[in-house]
Amino acid sequence: MIQNNWLAGSLGAVGLMGMFASISAQADFFDDRNVSLGLRNFYIDRDFKQHDAPKSRIGSWTQGFDFRAISGYTEGTLQFGLDVSAQYAYRLDGGGGRGPDTIIPYDDSKGEQVRDYGRAALTAKMRYSKTELKVGEHRPMLPVAFYDDSRQLITTYHGFMLESREVDKLTLTAGRFTEISSRESSNREKMYLFNGPDIQRRSDGLNFGGATYAFTPSLSATYFYGQLEDIYQQQYLGGTYNADLGNGFGLKTDLRYFDNREDGKALYGDIDNRSYGAMTTLRKGAHAVGVGYQRMLGDSTFPTLNGYAPQPYLVNWSTVAFVKPNESSWQLRYDLDFASYGVPGLKLMTRYLRGTGIDRGSNDLDQNVESERNIFLSYVVQSGPLKGVGFEWRNIDVKTRYGNGAASGADYKENRLITSYTFKF
Repeated sequence: MIQNNWLAGSLGAVGLMGMFASISAQADFFDDRNVSLGLRNFYIDRDFKQHDAPKSRIGSWTQGFDFRAISGYTEGTLQFGLDVSAQYAYRLDGGGGRGPDTIIPYDDSKGEQVRDYGRAALTAKMRYSKTELKVGEHRPMLPVAFYDDSRQLITTYHGFMLESREVDKLTLTAGRFTEISSRESSNREKMYLFNGPDIQRRSDGLNFGGATYAFTPSLSATYFYGQLEDIYQQQYLGGTYNADLGNGFGLKTDLRYFDNREDGKALYGDIDNRSYGAMTTLRKGAHAVGVGYQRMLGDSTFPTLNGYAPQPYLVNWSTVAFVKPNESSWQLRYDLDFASYGVPGLKLMTRYLRGTGIDRGSNDLDQNVESERNIFLSYVVQSGPLKGVGFEWRNIDVKTRYGNGAASGADYKENRLITSYTFKF
């Protein structure tokens, strides 16, 4: 069922849409607007392979809608704007007997996934010169907070964010998020660590600030600091370099480092985690081959936010994530763009990731291995009545072995089938 805050938010959004008409003199507010409705049909099936799995299969089939009305700015030195967004998803399959699937909220009283869910939000914005302040809902792509578009509804954050580009080649960012709407929730809630449903010690907010500087068109560096109040402090340092090797070859290198420590009241106790990673990708025409290495240091798992908010600034971020204490992991990746072979819109990504050396707190559990293999195949129709319709198949195969006896962990095979289209008005 649709949550009350979705209804209230929708009514509020409709009312504020009426405000647009009252400022019709501000031509840029309307002329620069961007109104869209994204449609996504999402099927997921996860088949667990270990003999003692609580559920042999989980999954769902849903239809989602993502409406966004992004306004322009009013005229003048100090400019104003207002954005409206609404997300909604409806479950198409039966869902009975299946447990939580990371897509749809789960109703414990009924023992099944809910029929539908959604939410709506507003974002007020103000701009002066090349500095912009946004208050409301956000879809950030920051080292300390990243939105999640990997399932049906998109994980969003709520608070304020300030971004400034007044200095050439320098981007400064600062803000505070007080709530998160995770991918399988209709609600906003305070942030806590994703480490099990029974431990939810919530923080009052995530404070952050950082800078990115482009030394040259091919070399940039980023530093960010984040504080999840009374839970952790996080520092990030990263650099990216794109080298032209000649004869059509290009080499991209990413270096990334995180330092995570407890903060304030330390609601989850001591946090001791540092990580470094490197990813280098060689590209030639339609082909790209990448090799990545990542290492976790310290006694703690890398901290992630509730709803399993993603951290793609880790070079080996994936379904498994490879973020356990002391874990070393590597990946081999291959990308192919079929446009060079006469099929524009068709793309393939496949990779293999493997992690070892996980510290599980016992000498007889020192031989730990987890691996993941991905095959992602996507196609966007280029012409005709279906132009712009996207199709995607994601195949994920996870294997884990824990302990000297090579006992099986949470092995599973997962398939996702996604059809998408965006109407632009």
